Amino acid sequence: MRLVHFTDLHYKGDRAYAESVVQTINSFSPDLVCFTGDIMEESRFLPEALEILSGIQSPLFGVPGNHDYWSGASFADIGQCFGATGGAWLLDEQQPAAGGKINLVGITCWRPCEVPPPLNPDAKTVLLMHYPAWIKQQAGRFDLVLAGHSHGGQVRLPFYGAVALPYGVDEYDLGLFQTPSGPLYVNPGIGWYHIDLRFNCRPEVTVIEL
Repeated sequence: MRLVHFTDLHYKGDRAYAESVVQTINSFSPDLVCFTGDIMEESRFLPEALEILSGIQSPLFGVPGNHDYWSGASFADIGQCFGATGGAWLLDEQQPAAGGKINLVGITCWRPCEVPPPLNPDAKTVLLMHYPAWIKQQAGRFDLVLAGHSHGGQVRLPFYGAVALPYGVDEYDLGLFQTPSGPLYVNPGIGWYHIDLRFNCRPEVTVIEL
């Protein structure tokens, strides 16, 4: 089963770049696509961002990031877009995916949430969240946890790592971590925040096979 993970689009009107991301995602023909927050920074960019994301040809599931809240984005519009692909905008809830082979759980970053028991104990349980550090608040055990938010630091110095990281990251800045709640993968994101600059930290569309 092939899953694609992307995050932190931070869409600001660069249509050609966002469309290239969608084309890359479609090129992998995934069984499902997971997005872990921050579609855009300003709500005026939401309609165009959703128009582009609607081109994803696999079920698209996602959770909100802090910028989705701060911008006042319409979660109803986002949910309609994701739902039209066969996926869902998950707000502290879970939904079966891939024909019931996966329990897909999505938590918001607005408040800590206790994850409910899996719908199907025999299925793989995948948790989507925005803040990587919130893995420490999860008492359950997951087959895979996906997060974003960190941008990998955007600027990473050799032999040092990220120059600066936002709140909600802690030691989980980039890549795969083994945690008591299961394997956590932190994606460095697609877009930029504060400054349009990345160094030694490329944007990423992650392909995971379960």
